Amino acid sequence: MKPGYIREAVLAAARRRTWLWAGVLLLLALGIVFAIVRLAGHDSLPSESVTTTPYAGSTGAITARSIGDGDDGQWTMAAKNYASTRFSSAREIDTRNVRRLHVAFTFSTGIVKGHEAAPLVIGGMMYIVTPFPNYVYALDLTQPGAPVKWTFKPKPLSAAQGVACCDVVNRGAAYADNRIFFNTLDNRTIALDATTGRMLWETKLGDINRGETMTMAPLVAGGKVLVGNAGGEMGVRGWFAALDAATGRIAWKAFATGPDRDVLIGPAYKPFYAMDRGRDLGVTSWPPDAWKMGGGAAWGWVSYDPQLRLVYYGTGNPGPWNPEQRPGDNKFATGVFARNIDDGQARWFYQSSPHDLFDHDGINEQILLDMPVKGRMRGVMARPERNGYFYIMDRATGEVLSAKAFGPVTAYKGVDLKTGRLAPNPAMEPKEGRVVRGICPSAPGMKDWNPAAFSPLTGLVYIPHNNLCMDWGSYEANYIAGTPYIGADVKYYAGPGGHRGVLTAWDPVHQRPVWRIKEDLPLWSGALTTGGGLLFYGTMDGWFKAVDQRSGKLLWRFKTGSGIIGQPISYRGPDGHQYIAILSGVGGWPGSIVSNALDARDPTAGNGWGSAVGDLPQKTTAGGMLYVFALPH
Repeated sequence: MKPGYIREAVLAAARRRTWLWAGVLLLLALGIVFAIVRLAGHDSLPSESVTTTPYAGSTGAITARSIGDGDDGQWTMAAKNYASTRFSSAREIDTRNVRRLHVAFTFSTGIVKGHEAAPLVIGGMMYIVTPFPNYVYALDLTQPGAPVKWTFKPKPLSAAQGVACCDVVNRGAAYADNRIFFNTLDNRTIALDATTGRMLWETKLGDINRGETMTMAPLVAGGKVLVGNAGGEMGVRGWFAALDAATGRIAWKAFATGPDRDVLIGPAYKPFYAMDRGRDLGVTSWPPDAWKMGGGAAWGWVSYDPQLRLVYYGTGNPGPWNPEQRPGDNKFATGVFARNIDDGQARWFYQSSPHDLFDHDGINEQILLDMPVKGRMRGVMARPERNGYFYIMDRATGEVLSAKAFGPVTAYKGVDLKTGRLAPNPAMEPKEGRVVRGICPSAPGMKDWNPAAFSPLTGLVYIPHNNLCMDWGSYEANYIAGTPYIGADVKYYAGPGGHRGVLTAWDPVHQRPVWRIKEDLPLWSGALTTGGGLLFYGTMDGWFKAVDQRSGKLLWRFKTGSGIIGQPISYRGPDGHQYIAILSGVGGWPGSIVSNALDARDPTAGNGWGSAVGDLPQKTTAGGMLYVFALPH
């Protein structure tokens, strides 16, 4: 090689090295800037898909893969996602630093009834729907103290309060396409512009003169708003409906009782068990015309599998409570439906409590999981039922894969997995003219509406529930539209051990408890799990607690101004930091002793709660307040 060429080659190599180093330095600088931005909490990425790493010893259960744990930091529906896990992947607040959690801001709703709702957070806004009169508040999270940006007052009929069986609660709203959807106690579903609070449409769905109300949180999926009615104690006829999210027009409506055409049962209906097959069971499993006031209201939770296009929801108690007045299985009350979201046609139904004896509604949440069953992964739903059994069911077919009691049960002898049928204990069966004592669980169930949470870190389901038994005396009820249709006197009291509430960490794969926390009062709040390894829940005397998901060890607590029956949430604020929010405000069925100022000396007050929580007025007072917590930053 000539010397000139050698010199040129050396210079070219030097230039390449210079550009290479410049590139490396540029990448390092960009990395440092990105890290600084993240550490400063100003990561403005619109969403992130977080892969959760299970702890060693996890059960192997994961969130349904058709839905996943993708988390953009918002909270757009009461249950967090279609799988109803109530799991936030945020992990800024964790087991090591949660003791430094402090109040970031508060907001008083000015309402003294039971606050059961989950707040929503979308972008820089938080939305709260209150109990009657169902105000909707929009709080601006980008401003110090989160001031009110707008308020919507739907002005529900005052008479609706007189037909609400169990306080005038509301369990929350839902968000989609810049719209807030919620229900009013007087049976309207309303869509609001999320930016301005302007009403876009409203649809009236029920009649308070027949005892109907609406208290559940809607779910929005597939362009439809899914809602149902309440009023099983008033002899309503239960229904579940899908509304067009754009217009409010009713897309389909399925009743829980009556002929197949009303229940939307057709050729696609393939129940797993023989007991749920047959023509017009919604009529023939009742005494003549009794199905017309037979209950089966859909006032609880809704989940959705977008891959199967199936929507899942439960049905409430049959009416009246007195079972001697309605011989038969009383289809399709106290069970769970799977329906095609497009046309509402039933795919399958499973009745968890045929011929319900004890007001054991089937409206509790269904948590959609994938988990190992006999050596292979299956798509399931987990249902901690009011009758005291924790069900694992194939969510495509309705087959019961396991059903184990998660607390003391005397009312039943178990679930036959071959027939799917619950076996009542004959010694506990109510009869007119006698009082049956020692029935466990009580009418509010081992667990009422208040939802459990799942953590993909541990593979456990965390169940806030009751430890209550009861005495029951039946009498004949007469149906008068819009008035109580019950036919039973009941008294509740603490179950074995003397405590009235329990938080159970349940292994859904091996069907056993991992740890328990005993609580003095019944647990009526929802649960929240986070990527920081924490579990949050509240108590009826106002304590808001954080415990370690793995052990149940109490790591932090805060005393709020009223009892907690709401649903905690976690979100990422506009500043990039993690926040925890909860509505405090005692009430609901057990808390009506306080919120309605009932005479706690009467053991039957609140339909049986006087004997169970007569001490509650000494432990808390009424009043709705939002609490939001964060770490110092």
